[in-house]
Amino acid sequence: MVKKGFTLIELLVVIAIIGLLSSVVLASLNTARAKGANAAVKSNLNNTRAQAQLVYDNDNGVYTNVCANTQVIAAMAAAATAGGGTAGTATNDCNVSTTAWASYSVLRSAEGTFTTWCVDSTGASKGQTAANVTTLGTTGTACI
Repeated sequence: MVKKGFTLIELLVVIAIIGLLSSVVLASLNTARAKGANAAVKSNLNNTRAQAQLVYDNDNGVYTNVCANTQVIAAMAAAATAGGGTAGTATNDCNVSTTAWASYSVLRSAEGTFTTWCVDSTGASKGQTAANVTTLGTTGTACI
């Protein structure tokens, strides 16, 4: 009479293989989550651009009130949250003059050397380094 079944060694090998495969999948999921969060930051900042243009049109061709607009503030807060930051802190900012505006928010994970994403009144939408964000905060006119 032959007994059918698996030995303890066979079961342990299968469990080890399953553990290895699951760790690879989980690592891939974390990367995908970070990329999704970065996409949300970019999308929310693009909404900021659309809202800023509406403010510009309503204010007879000046950008002075863009950063005070509630829809712009809401889009910036959503971008900051998606990036893992908090609205109204160093993780995002909106800078304005009468002729231009620029807004940035931190990305969830760096994309190359870029740690933040910036949009402005010239139509630019691009990655920024920390040094460029400092300059942006000083000038308040455009993404660098």
